Amino acid sequence: MQGIPIEVRTHTALHVVKGAVVKVLGEEAKWTASTYVKENRGVLIVKFSRKPTAEEVAGIERLANEKVEEDVPIEVYELPREEAEKRFGEDMYDLFPIPPDVRTLRVVVIEGWNVNACKEEHAGTTGEVGEIRIRKVRFRPNKELLEVSFEVL
Repeated sequence: MQGIPIEVRTHTALHVVKGAVVKVLGEEAKWTASTYVKENRGVLIVKFSRKPTAEEVAGIERLANEKVEEDVPIEVYELPREEAEKRFGEDMYDLFPIPPDVRTLRVVVIEGWNVNACKEEHAGTTGEVGEIRIRKVRFRPNKELLEVSFEVL
């Protein structure tokens, strides 16, 4: 973790947390509505229909940290948009659109865990993220949004 800026580690943690959210809550939670990163704190906001149980929240944190402990590679592909869409499908997108004039996409892949079109910088492996702690989970029923706040230790 030496030499990797904290915000790069925290942003990478968004991808790890997102994978854990989908593994615990199911495919219904796969659409990211927004993200936020500042220093070692991040927020992942996904479209979802209910507040998760305390057991589910604990499961998200546990799975995220297991993925960190596995220290698996984070692959970043820079591909023409058409090729990226053929290879990864709609699952690489979020609810906020990528403008149509963007013809080359950077796609971040944690194999079997998370695939996402993303222009940010990332750590090379999940192990470089460090421990992830879920700080707060807030469900906004009027918008069907689930906010998962976390920190990287």
